Amino acid sequence: MKELSRRTAGFTDSVIRRMTRVSNQYGAINLSQGFPDFEPPREITDRLKEVAAEGPHQYALTWGAQNFREALAAKQEHFSGMKINPDTEIVVTCGSTEAMMAAMMSVCNPGDKVVVFSPFYENYGADTILSGAEPIYVPLKPPAFNFDADELENAMKQEGVKALILCNPSNPCGKVFTRQELSVIADLAKKYDIYVITDEVYEHILYKPNEHVYMASLPGMRERTIMCNSLSKTYSITGWRLGYVIASPEIVDRVKKVHDFLTVGAAAPLMEAAVTGLRFGDEYYQGLQEHYTHMKNLFVGGLKNLGLKFTEPQGAYYVLMDISEFGYESDLVFCEDLAEKVGVGAVPGSSFFRENVNHLIRFHFAKQDETLLNALDRLADIRKKMR
Repeated sequence: MKELSRRTAGFTDSVIRRMTRVSNQYGAINLSQGFPDFEPPREITDRLKEVAAEGPHQYALTWGAQNFREALAAKQEHFSGMKINPDTEIVVTCGSTEAMMAAMMSVCNPGDKVVVFSPFYENYGADTILSGAEPIYVPLKPPAFNFDADELENAMKQEGVKALILCNPSNPCGKVFTRQELSVIADLAKKYDIYVITDEVYEHILYKPNEHVYMASLPGMRERTIMCNSLSKTYSITGWRLGYVIASPEIVDRVKKVHDFLTVGAAAPLMEAAVTGLRFGDEYYQGLQEHYTHMKNLFVGGLKNLGLKFTEPQGAYYVLMDISEFGYESDLVFCEDLAEKVGVGAVPGSSFFRENVNHLIRFHFAKQDETLLNALDRLADIRKKMR
């Protein structure tokens, strides 16, 4: 038999999804894979019941149902201040995972280079390689996860750099990039003629006083920013797989074609039901922020009471905990033991870092109070069981 793809030969399975399987194996509380254990807004699921009876059940337009795109454009205009044309500047995708892949394939040629901040969501490196490009990693330095502007410029000015991927708020470290930091990135992108592909799925999950600034809203960045996003986190519908790309008409025209050949289109009945959520007023997003602030305070407050070291998240729903005191050489082995011996699932931090980082693990806290309190009860014995 001829050899399989060299491009994918180095791929492993997703460590995040693997830790969900490990959690299930040991009956551990799954704080690894980032999905909530509470229900989506009732208005959305009630509308889905109606759609199940009345439709639509056939293909929508490849780039997304008209009413969905119009509602999405209005919602994003409200929060970003940018005028968005629903017909020429939006492509609806099967989750933000496809949005990112379609954006990367639309931008990159074989041999191009893409700058990625480390730590990073594990898909970014794979997306770059699948696009035929080479990732260049720039460290975000713990515990504050700031970047060095000179290091960033040295990466961006390399020959062949086509794009930079920016996750803001950031998975896994919970960093929210300030307007000043984004301006540094924007100035370099303009200086070296580079696209910025953003992952903004946690745009509404922020902890005061942090604020989300849209890269595309900065001067001169609208035409070179490709915004990838989804409804998964904002409306607690991770299984619906509704994502989107927002960019200039020239870029979106290319993304439409790539998307068509990747998946044809997103699920028509789910788009129809999700329009209800896109039309929510400001009170929904205020309540969402309050809800996540409560969960964050409950869980990281519990970690603090247990004397465990962690980095306070500014956004998203993850917290990185320092496991140095336990003496493990492998954070993967630590997470496997944690699931088996303590009964709590986490993700080894090394799966997010390009650098040799083995002393951090990631918990997510998008869970009901009962779940988080149960997890904290189990973690109270961590020093007894993990020695």
